[in-house]
Amino acid sequence: MGVPASAANSSETASSEAAWTDPLLANPHAVEDKAARVNKMFSAIAPSYDLNNRLHSLWMDQHWRNVAVQMAGVRAEERIVDVACGTGDLTVKFAEEAFGFESPARAASVIGIDFTYEMLPLAREKWMRHSIVEHERRNPEENPGAAQFVQFLQGNAMALPLPDNSADILSIAFGIRNVADWGAAIDEFARVLRPGGRLIILEFSLPTNPMMCSLYNFYFRKIMPVTATLISRDKTGAYKYLPQSVNTFISREAMQERMRIAGFGDIVVRPLTFGICVCYKGVKQ
Repeated sequence: MGVPASAANSSETASSEAAWTDPLLANPHAVEDKAARVNKMFSAIAPSYDLNNRLHSLWMDQHWRNVAVQMAGVRAEERIVDVACGTGDLTVKFAEEAFGFESPARAASVIGIDFTYEMLPLAREKWMRHSIVEHERRNPEENPGAAQFVQFLQGNAMALPLPDNSADILSIAFGIRNVADWGAAIDEFARVLRPGGRLIILEFSLPTNPMMCSLYNFYFRKIMPVTATLISRDKTGAYKYLPQSVNTFISREAMQERMRIAGFGDIVVRPLTFGICVCYKGVKQ
């Protein structure tokens, strides 16, 4: 997802008024200017994004990303693209996996792409502080090119700045429901992936057990919005949007069917943590 860098608002400007009001939250996916509101929301919460993710998932968000990397099955000399990369958590996990291959047989590159400009400096800083890059600084002959191995770009999930058939793995974590037209994004992912390339979609879901779903929604709707808003000092309504965007998003079956329409086969669906999160994998046919 992306807008020109020159048009990106500062966090202070983005948080000056609500992006999401109660009437809009009745069905946030049907809001005509959803993309602009999502961009404004993420611009505002970027500085506290990681802290809220860790606290309100009880640190499970990192486990979910590890599962996504495992399901992708990274191989040597592959190009990996992480869409809606945010502050770079999944991008860096892919880099850690890919960098394990002995040079020059390691993955060719890892690219993180996000719609919201304010996320990208945080993602770049996270990679530049990583032990892989630090090791290169201390021992330049051992990890040559580590700092440049991961790149971060601004871009739109529905119009990625990448050639056809140019990626072996494409991932999107907790971002597909934020795209203005999620189906068009899946078509775009199919365009960018090579035949045999793997699409990994990690997304929130709702537990299928009614009791677990009720307990989860009580936390998700009543507790998390209050505590996350206090931490972030958010005024955009981001943490009211989050539970509503999950509760009003498509079913697991609808996601699988849309992946098939876009040309993906061998689809695997893996519910995680009682179904709070789901990881989808599809292979471009």
